[in-house]
Amino acid sequence: MASAVVAWFPFFSYNICQRGANFLNLPNQLTVLRIIMIPIFILVLALPIDLGTLDVGGVDLLTTHLIAAILFAVASITDWLDGKIARSRGLVTNFGKFADPLADKMLVMTAFIMLVELDKAPAWVVSIIICRELAVTGLRLLLVEHHGEVLAAAWPGKIKTATQMVAIIFLFINNLPFSLIGIPLDQIMLYVCLIFTIYSGIDYFIKNASVFKGSM
Repeated sequence: MASAVVAWFPFFSYNICQRGANFLNLPNQLTVLRIIMIPIFILVLALPIDLGTLDVGGVDLLTTHLIAAILFAVASITDWLDGKIARSRGLVTNFGKFADPLADKMLVMTAFIMLVELDKAPAWVVSIIICRELAVTGLRLLLVEHHGEVLAAAWPGKIKTATQMVAIIFLFINNLPFSLIGIPLDQIMLYVCLIFTIYSGIDYFIKNASVFKGSM
């Protein structure tokens, strides 16, 4: 599934360009690809498709969950690539500033919601993560509107993002291969990501409290 999406991407890019959407440079194309992968990711998990089960060292893993994990990993790689390419080649655009963080949050929140549905993650943890993401998104919009600033990711936010992605992938694949040696890496990463989700959210609001001056 993931390989099919990647193979289709050049065709998608060509057609977008042919339609005159010149604002979609390479980083923005990667961002749009990530957004397009989200409904594919949902369909793989939500449709009643039986692709069988893999037995890995006595641990059962649904093939659809493995495919979903691969899709999420590919989408996460495009998240790293689009920002790196945009900064190194001077291709930063307003569309990218808007769509890139939006695509990231859509992807992560969708994955966590599906994990709750599959009973692989506790709902209370996911609720906190989603509330934080929405709150920081609102803060970003306020900063752009009132100060013309884009809220840059600080190191707690970067750790939060990295641990979120690792946790999601291992939760989907039943913590393989670490489940074979009794190390609950998926749960460790989930709660580390929760800690940094809360910490980074508080940090962002404390450092940017000036945006609320005179409004309360």
